[in-house]
Amino acid sequence: MASGKAVITARPWAVACFLLPALLLLGALVVYPIGYSVWRSLYDASGDSFVGLDNFQELFTNDAVRTALRNNLIWIVVAPTLATALGLIFAVLTERIRWGTAFKLIVFMPMAISMLAAGIIFRLVYEADPDRGVANAVMTTVNDAFTGSSSWPDAQPRPGGPLTAQEDGSYLLEEPVRAGEPALLPLVAVPQPELEDAAPAAAAAADPGQVSGTVWMDFTRGGGGSENAVDPEERGLAGITVQAVADGRVVAEAETAEDGTFTLPAEADGTRLRLAADSFTAPYNGVEWLGPSLITPAIIGSYVWMWAGFAMVLIAAGLASVPRETLEAARVDGAGEWQVFRRITVPLLAPVLAVVMVTLMINVLKIFDLIYVIAPPSTQGDANVLALQLYLSSFGSEPDQGLGSAIAVFLLLLVVPVIIFNLRRLRRENQR
Repeated sequence: MASGKAVITARPWAVACFLLPALLLLGALVVYPIGYSVWRSLYDASGDSFVGLDNFQELFTNDAVRTALRNNLIWIVVAPTLATALGLIFAVLTERIRWGTAFKLIVFMPMAISMLAAGIIFRLVYEADPDRGVANAVMTTVNDAFTGSSSWPDAQPRPGGPLTAQEDGSYLLEEPVRAGEPALLPLVAVPQPELEDAAPAAAAAADPGQVSGTVWMDFTRGGGGSENAVDPEERGLAGITVQAVADGRVVAEAETAEDGTFTLPAEADGTRLRLAADSFTAPYNGVEWLGPSLITPAIIGSYVWMWAGFAMVLIAAGLASVPRETLEAARVDGAGEWQVFRRITVPLLAPVLAVVMVTLMINVLKIFDLIYVIAPPSTQGDANVLALQLYLSSFGSEPDQGLGSAIAVFLLLLVVPVIIFNLRRLRRENQR
C-alpha cells in the first residue's frame, strides 16, 4: 500500500481538487474578512482618507475603548477561572452520588439556551424591584428573616402637628406628657393599601397611674374629620415603638396595639415621647445589580451559569480516564480526600483543565450578546467590552468603521497568542 506521502507526490492534482472547496470557503469566510479589516483599519470613518495607525492609537486614548479593555481583562481572568473551578467541583462531587447524571444534565441545560435568551432571563433576574427580580427577592427574604422590616415606612408627622422629625429618623413629641392625660401622636402619608388590614383607631383611656396615648393615621378617606383628633373612620398604627425620653435616656418604652393605643408606666410622667426610628426605616430592597459598580460581576455570573456545565462535561470526561488504582493507592498510603484531589486528581486533569480554560478565554474575548441585552443603556458604558465596542463603533449612532476595524484587528491579535499556546500544547501531547 502506498504511503500518504507517495499519494501526494504522485497525484497532486487529486489532492488539490479535494482541498479546493475547503480553501475557497476558508478564503471567503476567514482570510478575506481578516485582510479587509486590516486594510479598513488604516482609513478614516468615511473610508476615503488614509490615516495609518491613528485608529489603533485611538484604542488607547478613547475613554469608551479603554473601559472596554479594562473590562475585557476582568472577563478573561475571572470568567474562565470561575467556570472551570465550578466545572471541576461539579465533576468531582457528582462522580460519587447516585443521581450524578441527572445533576449533570441540569447543570448542562443552560448550554442549550442562546446567549440572547440567557440575557433576557438574567435581565429579569437582576430587576431592582423584589417583586419582579429573583435575585433581590431572595436577598430581601433573607434580610427580613434576620432583621425584620419596619412597621410603617411611609408614615410621616402631620405638618404643623405635635410631632417633629429628628435627624436619626425618629419622631419626637414637642411637649412633655402627663399621667392621666392621653397623648395624641398623629401621623399621615401612609398609603391606603397598607391600611386595609389596620384596625380602627381608638382614643386611649385616661389613667392617673399611667401615661397613655394613641398613634394613628390622622386622615379620613374622602375628606372630613378633624386634625389632631381620633375620628371614627381613621385607623390605628400597630407595632410602633413608643419611647419615653428624659435627658437623652429612654426610661420606658411600649409598642402600640392594633388600635394604635399604648400605655407606659408612671416613670414616663413628665418625659417626652419619641416614636423609634426603626418603625419608619425604608424597607430593604436588595442590591442594584444593574448599577455601575455591579454590572460587570452580574453579567459574569450569568456567563458562568451558562458555561459551567460545558466545563463540567469536559472535566468529567477527563476524570473518567484517571486511573482508579492510582487514587486508591494514595488512599491506602494514608492520603486524605483533599490531598488526593490536590496532589493527584488535579495534576492528572491538567491537560483537560488547560483545554477548558483556553476555550473559555477565547470565548470571553468575543462576548457581546449578554452585555448588550442585560446592561441597561444607563450602565452599558460601564459594562462595555471590546466586542460590544466594535459593534457600537461600526454601526452605532456615529459609525466609524475605521475604528471598528481596528478593534477587530486588535481582538484578533489578542486571540492569536492563546491559539498558539493551544497548538503547542496539542503538539506536545501528540508527541508523548
